[in-house]
Amino acid sequence: LFSSRFVGINASDINYSAGRYDASVKPPFDIGFEGVGEVVALGLSASASYTVGQAVAYVKAGSFAEYTVVPAEQAVPLPSVKPEFLSLMVSGATAYISLKELGKLSESKKVLVTAAAGGTGQFAVQLAKKAKCHVIGTCSSDEKGGFLKSIGCDRTINYKTENVESVLRKNYPEGVDVVYESVGGKMFDLSLNSLATKGCLIVIGFIAGYQNPVGFHPIKAESLPAKLLKKSASIRGFFLNHYFSEYKPALKHLLEMYERGDLVCEVDFGDLSPEGRFTGLESVFRAVDYMYMGKNIGKIVVELPHSVNSKL
Repeated sequence: LFSSRFVGINASDINYSAGRYDASVKPPFDIGFEGVGEVVALGLSASASYTVGQAVAYVKAGSFAEYTVVPAEQAVPLPSVKPEFLSLMVSGATAYISLKELGKLSESKKVLVTAAAGGTGQFAVQLAKKAKCHVIGTCSSDEKGGFLKSIGCDRTINYKTENVESVLRKNYPEGVDVVYESVGGKMFDLSLNSLATKGCLIVIGFIAGYQNPVGFHPIKAESLPAKLLKKSASIRGFFLNHYFSEYKPALKHLLEMYERGDLVCEVDFGDLSPEGRFTGLESVFRAVDYMYMGKNIGKIVVELPHSVNSKL
């Protein structure tokens, strides 16, 4: 049994709560995918590996809760209870595994990251830079652009003030080799058109459409076969649940990188949101709204303060 101290907000929370991942599950059901906290009680089999008070992280449906029961083999021991570790569990692992397995990054490849200053975009930027790629990141403000430059992004494009398509056509006439795409709709179309010969577009989400009843914005896919054929290009979907065999080694590597100071794990507690810091489960809905308004820089995290007198 874990006592949660921090829970992470994901774009997928809307898809899950809307029943798009499993239509057979009827409300009410628990939501949330990840948390960081301390062990407060142990089953017999878990006693061999864990101790009460130990810092742990977990990825499990239903994590928006103050206390969570998690099978011991699904828990990840941590050096301490820090929100930065939470940013690696889903967001960091998604960037790491998808780029490694599907992106086939190598030196001087051009990588476009959409929503680059978001929870997972920040890791796609940094990991592509570590592979010695040239990284272009789209974002919605100059403040986000500044953050992206600070983590090594070579060219930032503020899509509120610049025309992304024109910038790409002018500065990258040969196209980009890999796109890490999480926006969907028009951004998907634009990314597809910007692919270089043998380029690969990795779809890790389509946040622009999650709030629609049907779950996505339409794309102009009629000429998709011709576009892919013309460039020998590919589109690959990535869903973390299908890559659990890669998960633990990826997370181990990410944790080591963070501990060495080789990885920035930016977290956003919503201190600049209208009603202030995201504290307590009652603020989860505000945190989700904040993400869909595109305000966050880094991973959105909600803190769950525990009273010293709290009883199980």
